Amino acid sequence: MTSSVLAVSPPLFLLHHHHHGVHWPRLLLSLWLWIGGQVVQLKKEKGIHRMEAMLYALDQINSDAELLPNITLGARILDTCSRDTYALEQSLTFVQALIQKDTSDIRCSNGEPPLIRKPERVVGVIGASASSVSIMVANILRLFEIPQVSYASTAPELSDNNRYDFFSRVVPPDSYQAQAMLDIVRALGWNYVSTLASEGNYGESGVEAFMQISREAGGVCIAQSVKIPREPTAGEFDKIIRRLMETSNARGVIIFANEDDIKRVLEAAKRANLTGHFLFVGSDSWGAKSSPITELEDVAEGAVTILPKRTSIDGFDQYFVSRSLENNRRNIWFAEFWEDDFRCKLTRPGIKPDPDKKKCTGDERIGRDSTYEQEGKVQFVIDAVYAVAHALHNMHQDLCPGIPGVCSSMDPLEGRSLLDYIRAVHFNGSAGTSVLFNENGDAPGRYDIFQFQMTNHSHPGYHVIGHWTNNLRLNLEEMQWSGGDRSVPDSICSFPCKPGERKKMVKGVPCCWHCELCDGYQYQVDEFNCETCPSDMRPAPNRTTCRPTPIIKLEWNSPWALVPASLAMLGILATSAVVVTFIRFNDTPIVRASGRELSYVLLTGIFLIYLITFLMIAEPGVVVCAFRRLLLGLGMAITYSAMLTKTNRIYRIFEQGKRSVTPPKFISPTSQLAITFILISVQVLGVFVWFAVVPPHTIIDYEEQRPPNPDFARGILKCDMSDLSIICCLSYSIVLMVTCTVYAVKSRGVPETFNEAKPIGFTMYTTCIVWLAFVPIFFGTAQSTEKMFIQTATLTVSMSLSASVSLGMLYLPKVYIIVFHPEQNVQKRKRSFKVTTTPAGVAGGCYGD
Repeated sequence: MTSSVLAVSPPLFLLHHHHHGVHWPRLLLSLWLWIGGQVVQLKKEKGIHRMEAMLYALDQINSDAELLPNITLGARILDTCSRDTYALEQSLTFVQALIQKDTSDIRCSNGEPPLIRKPERVVGVIGASASSVSIMVANILRLFEIPQVSYASTAPELSDNNRYDFFSRVVPPDSYQAQAMLDIVRALGWNYVSTLASEGNYGESGVEAFMQISREAGGVCIAQSVKIPREPTAGEFDKIIRRLMETSNARGVIIFANEDDIKRVLEAAKRANLTGHFLFVGSDSWGAKSSPITELEDVAEGAVTILPKRTSIDGFDQYFVSRSLENNRRNIWFAEFWEDDFRCKLTRPGIKPDPDKKKCTGDERIGRDSTYEQEGKVQFVIDAVYAVAHALHNMHQDLCPGIPGVCSSMDPLEGRSLLDYIRAVHFNGSAGTSVLFNENGDAPGRYDIFQFQMTNHSHPGYHVIGHWTNNLRLNLEEMQWSGGDRSVPDSICSFPCKPGERKKMVKGVPCCWHCELCDGYQYQVDEFNCETCPSDMRPAPNRTTCRPTPIIKLEWNSPWALVPASLAMLGILATSAVVVTFIRFNDTPIVRASGRELSYVLLTGIFLIYLITFLMIAEPGVVVCAFRRLLLGLGMAITYSAMLTKTNRIYRIFEQGKRSVTPPKFISPTSQLAITFILISVQVLGVFVWFAVVPPHTIIDYEEQRPPNPDFARGILKCDMSDLSIICCLSYSIVLMVTCTVYAVKSRGVPETFNEAKPIGFTMYTTCIVWLAFVPIFFGTAQSTEKMFIQTATLTVSMSLSASVSLGMLYLPKVYIIVFHPEQNVQKRKRSFKVTTTPAGVAGGCYGD
């Protein structure tokens, strides 16, 4: 029981034995009981019931012909006043019998040696109740080898057989109770609880045992460990409740405290409007008592409590209710109990009667004129007395076989020998359960589990919901909580993480964690880790695994494809119209003057530029990729090679005419075609070298369209043409274009007669502007999620625009004249030039073949 409640000390047993009329020295057993309390308060149940239980047990043993025949047990009762220090002083009164005193120098006045009355020799002590008292007394008793058997001290430290080797108990230690309480906590699914202990051996040792067992077992963490001082100050309990609320998730509170402290904790919780918040798991000091929860039933509802398995002893009830002032004079505290129980006053010689209290008649009867309920430890008191009696019986049979009464082998009685017999007893106790001790002197752990239930009950109060005997049997279906709720409330630090969330543990508290979502392209590998999905995969919606990233390509119905394709189709139609017109009017002066062969080459290049749009949009494959490589630069190379050849020819004719009448070389149509094809062959050769080094193939690009939200991630099916390879592919055409532009600039001053110089110039200027605009658009979209679509559209539109500029500037005016003004499509008269240095044949060469 609790060590902080003040105790009053009890009885010492007397061993009487009658042998041939000789009165043997008395052997005493001391029983420590709770019969008094703080100053004037009488602990009538804890004290009187337990003391009378010892006397009842003595009567039963002494009247039993089988147990200790011819030997009478007696008792000497001492009051501990519930204080360990006072109990220590009291214990010295019977320890002194074992101290040899030197009386050799003491003489009476007549010279005779003194007659000193020998103190009664105590052979065993029953008690105490409080662990703190038992610990204090056990330290003395072991020095004098007096065995001690307690019926209520449950502090775990008393299990230390090295320090308390003469201590035994018929109740299980709190380490078993702590294990049972931990099992209850785990059965309820809690992993985060606080502890509350009254200062002293019982409370602190109980909580320490609970914390140690929970550490060893794992899975349960202590949120707060709060100690209630022996003498709490005003507001102390409100402060305790506030501290417990600092970790409000820890609703479960493991409480090892005395009755008064339990009551004040419940009162503080009620004042804080926390009725139903705390889920108490109380030790045996709470047990099934009504006093701690009186008028606090709503706060205590749902409390789970534990008690050593016990039974009410019917024989004791019959004995106790029959006690009266007349037949119970051996109990010196009985008169005080009588006054308290019946709320009356006994008359005593020399004491004036109290007019406010009625006078006791002596005819009152316990249980009839007062309420009576057997105190919970009565069974254990009786078992403790019987344990010593059985040990003495077994010892007598071994040391004094066939001898009635105490023989010389038991006088004096050796304490260590008696201890061995006590530890070896095994008998059915008063409740029908076996009484035995382990090597540390502890009784086996047998507990009843109670829950205080108020709602939906015809009999509100404590209800047995389970048992613990080395393992827990708990009936969760019979449990109910505040307001009659049947579902078990939570007392956990952190709720389980959802799928796709990892646990980020709180340092030092293994039951607490933060849930972190596996973000971006991460998925949950295990409870504590996220990993990034492979590059070709993305996390599933619940982020517990990865799934393949969808593969897309540029579709024909996409705006990024429709616009370039429409432009390219219009361009192809326009180019075809020009070609058809030129073929139809192949021998007319305008067609002949434009240089038919180079014009057809140039128009072929323009056609291919328009055609590449469809290849860029088409689904990538080896053939498509090969033609993309070939035609991407080829169309432009053909176009700008032809233009460069034309501008170069004009420039050379003009410059040569300034210096000499001799016409420049390689200005014939055949020469022009040869130069053009040589320029084109450079591009074709480069592409075929590229084919040889890196054969065309398709790739799936997962990086290009990989936005922060993985739901929008896509793999893009594309040809193996990087931005750099596209620029390299076009670079030769750009060189041709720039060179052509330079010649166009140089030829800007040629006479009007050289009719193609200025249109080619304008064509090149406009083309340069288009391609200058293309570069920032193409490279500026590198970070866009639709980079490939934008770049493809930009590239194809830019190429279509440059082709359209060439077509529009060079050929649409000619077609317009051919179709709508055929009267202008005639051979012009040769004029005489002021510049005579320009040969007519050369000038005519600009118009004709």
